[in-house]
Amino acid sequence: MKASELRAKDIAGLEKEVADLLKAHFGLRMQKGTQQLSNTSALGKTRRDIARAKTILAQKKKEGAAK
Repeated sequence: MKASELRAKDIAGLEKEVADLLKAHFGLRMQKGTQQLSNTSALGKTRRDIARAKTILAQKKKEGAAK
């Protein structure tokens, strides 16, 4: 997911996105553990998406607190 798409969301939407990404990442980790994951690059992509979403969420929370 692109950062511009995440910036368009509100705080509640970002929190839901982070939760969904964490759930997807957990599923990928379980698939890797059971030798069912063929596309191992998906783990890195979801990890980066989680970090991107958490960063933008923190920025939005900081902006909200500053106002």
